[in-house]
Amino acid sequence: MIGWVDASSGASGDMLLGALADVGVPLGVMADAIEKVAPGEVLLVEERVRRGGFAATRCHVQIEDSEHHRTWRDVELLLAGAGLHEDVRALAHDVFSRLAEAEGRVHGMSAEDVHFHEVGALDAIADVVGACAGVVHLGLERLVVSTVSVGGGTVSSEHGRLPVPPPAVVELLRGVPSSGGPVDLELCTPTGAALLTALADEWGHQPPMAVSHVGVGAGGRDPEGHANVLRLLVGESFEPVASSASVGPTLTDAGSSTVLGTPDAGGPRLYETNVDDLDPRIWPVVIAALLEAGASDAWLTPILMKKGRPAHTLSVLVGADRADAVRREVHRQTSTIGLREQAITKHELDREMTAVEIDGHRVAVKVARFEGEVLNVQPEFEDVAAAARSLGRPVKTVMAEAVAAASGLA
Repeated sequence: MIGWVDASSGASGDMLLGALADVGVPLGVMADAIEKVAPGEVLLVEERVRRGGFAATRCHVQIEDSEHHRTWRDVELLLAGAGLHEDVRALAHDVFSRLAEAEGRVHGMSAEDVHFHEVGALDAIADVVGACAGVVHLGLERLVVSTVSVGGGTVSSEHGRLPVPPPAVVELLRGVPSSGGPVDLELCTPTGAALLTALADEWGHQPPMAVSHVGVGAGGRDPEGHANVLRLLVGESFEPVASSASVGPTLTDAGSSTVLGTPDAGGPRLYETNVDDLDPRIWPVVIAALLEAGASDAWLTPILMKKGRPAHTLSVLVGADRADAVRREVHRQTSTIGLREQAITKHELDREMTAVEIDGHRVAVKVARFEGEVLNVQPEFEDVAAAARSLGRPVKTVMAEAVAAASGLA
């Protein structure tokens, strides 16, 4: 799964919270993380609104007192003492560190000693921690961010009127694509800039992807003539496919999903997804359920995702006639929100089932042939294990006996 953030209308912490909620991250995931950092002090409320013609989600961060000043040291201690998922803690630490360093450069002092309302206030803590928890929940392999629109004009601050973009935003966006306008308003806040720079793996246009989920997060203002929203697109990455008939990807509607290329409608499918937030004890149940649903094979591959997150790639091979049922079962049994699909060609040897006897116990044997020649003889493990239990012998011993008995079938 990959994501693309459209920040062409600006970015703020609450806009990113809204986009994450709108794309499908449960509000409770973000609220629980905030509660661990500021117990009993913050309430996160979701609301459906319209911004410049867009239906969007607004996340209100409700607090009793937003005037509390903190230093970076104070915030660092809060994060260290909270019971956060380690990935969420690391991301939030990165975001606040960027904010503190930017403010320090602007004011000519050490980041550790900066006293600043914008970072220390509970609403900013909620924006950062909640957004980091939402992104970690999505488990994206890659996040691309567009050019960031910063707006124009001036903005009020505790230091008086400042030009837009404010100095801290300029510092935070050093080295990344940004542009002024399209209206004379502050479109990108320091918190929004810090979040995007900490989360982005790349900057640029929407990458080649089959979009499965779209989240639209609303800012607090609704200025006339400007859609004050941030969009988050989530889906599967693909490489454009060129053929003699066309250049680039061919997308065909396949019910609830998008198929890349022009697969044989009757051929087998390979489905894959990367999962990093599922209890590993559940995986044997998942694989058994997929085989029961009609998959011809299912397996796991350990992988390492961005920021060092351990995960698994689930691969499922299934015939076209059972593909819908298997896809449904993957979503029922796991936490993934999307699947990669490939139409594949599978070459199979002719095979037949026969049996041998080991001291009165029947053991099924699979025999594989190529152009009539026997190339492989394999006893069924379940039968071997059952015979070993009955005979009181090691499984490896009975397996060797079964292989020896089956060798005569060749």
